[in-house]
Amino acid sequence: MRLTILGGGGFRVPLVYGALLRDHAEGRVTRVVLHDVDERRLRAIARVLADQAAGVPDAPEVSTTTDLDDALRGADFVFSAIRVGGLEGRANDERIALAEGVLGQETVGAGGIAYGLRTVPVAVDIARRVARLAPDAWVINFTNPAGLVTEAMSRHLGDRVIGICDSPVGLGRRIARVLGADPREAWTDYVGLNHLGWVRGLYVKGRDELPRLLADPALLGSFEEGRLFGADWLRSLGAVPNEYLHYYYFNREAVRAYQEAGKTRGAFLHDQQARFYAQAGDPSTPALAAWDRTRAEREATYMAENRETAGAGDRDEDDLSGGYEEVALALMRAVARDERTTLILNVRNRGTLSPLDRDAVIEVPCLVDAQGAHPVSVDPLPDHATGLVCAVKAVEREVLRAAGSGSRAHAVKAFALHPLVDSVTVARRLVDGYTAVHPGLAYLE
Repeated sequence: MRLTILGGGGFRVPLVYGALLRDHAEGRVTRVVLHDVDERRLRAIARVLADQAAGVPDAPEVSTTTDLDDALRGADFVFSAIRVGGLEGRANDERIALAEGVLGQETVGAGGIAYGLRTVPVAVDIARRVARLAPDAWVINFTNPAGLVTEAMSRHLGDRVIGICDSPVGLGRRIARVLGADPREAWTDYVGLNHLGWVRGLYVKGRDELPRLLADPALLGSFEEGRLFGADWLRSLGAVPNEYLHYYYFNREAVRAYQEAGKTRGAFLHDQQARFYAQAGDPSTPALAAWDRTRAEREATYMAENRETAGAGDRDEDDLSGGYEEVALALMRAVARDERTTLILNVRNRGTLSPLDRDAVIEVPCLVDAQGAHPVSVDPLPDHATGLVCAVKAVEREVLRAAGSGSRAHAVKAFALHPLVDSVTVARRLVDGYTAVHPGLAYLE
C-alpha cells in the first residue's frame, strides 16, 4: 500500500513514519512518497526517516519528489500536511494581528483567516489533482485550519477527504486518565468544529463519568484543561472545552500575553526549525537525535502563553508525545482493512449537527470502516456553543467565497464577522496588512 505525504519535508513527518514502523499487520503501508516544494527540507527529513528505519525489518520504502503529480499517481492514501507560506508566513500572521490588538494564532481569529485565505486555493488545486490522478485514493487532511481546508477539499472529493486533529484525542485521553479509566474503553461525547469543540460526556461501560469530574475540584485541578479554564468555569459550562477555546473565553488575557511575549509562537518555531534543518542537513549530525531534541522543546512550549496566563504550570509528561499520527494510522487501518473503529474526525455534517447544513464540515465521533467515516448522531449543543459554532462556520464560508472568487469584499467580511475581530475598520486594515506581505494573497481584488 502506498502513502503519499504532502508537506513531506515537514517537521512532524517522522511521527507518522514512526507509527508506520510499528505497524506489522498484513495490508500495511509498504511505500511512502514524500512531496514538498522545498528540496532541502525533504532531504533533511529523509535522513531522519532513514535513522528511524535502521535495523527495522521490512521498513516502508521512502522516496522523495518535488513533482506533485508524480507524488499523487498510484497513491492509496494521501496525507496532506502542507504549510502555505511556511513558518515565516505564520509569524507574519501573528505580528500583523497583534499590532491591531487581535489574536493572530494560526487557526483561531485573524491569523486563522489569513492562513485559510492563502491555503484554500492550494488545497483545492490538490483536491482536483487527486480526483484526476488518484480517484480511488483517500485523503487525510491535517493541514490547518483543518476543518476549513477539509470542507474546501470535500467540494471536489466528497467523503473521500477526512480531516484529523490530535486535540480532541488528547483531551479525551486526559479526562479518561484523570477518572481512572482506560482511554481505549471510553466513549468521548465530543462535538463542534475543529479547534472549537466540547466534551459533554465521558462514558465508561455505559455510565457517564464526566459529572463526577466536574463535581471534584481536586480532579479538575489535576489535568491541563482544568488548570487552563478553572474549575468554576468548567462547572458553569457543564463540559470541558477544547484547549483552543481558551482564546475565546479568555481572549483579552491571551492577546495581552502574546503582545508581551518576547517572541510569537510562529517566530519561535521559525527560528527553532531553521536550526534543526541546518543541523539535519549536515551529514555529520545524527539526524534523528537532532529531531528528538527539537521535538521535545517544541512540545514542552506548546500554548505556553495561555498556560502562563491561567497559572496552569508546565505540561504533563504524558502530554508531550504525539497523537495525530496514531489517529492517521487508525483511520488508514479502518478504511484499508475494514478494522472498524471509532475516531473523532472532521467530516461532512450530513444532518448530525442540526443548525448547520449537510455539507458543513464538523468535528465529531465517527464510526470508520472500509466505506469511510460515518458521523455519529449527537445531542444538540447548548445555545452559547451553538451561537459560537454558527458564527465561526459563517466566517469559514466567507473565506471559501473569497478564495473561490478572489473577492476582497468577502475577505473583509470574513475578518469583520469573526467574534475575535468584530470590527469592520480593523478587518480592512488586516486585509491591507496581510495582502502587503503574503504573495499567496495577491489574488484578492
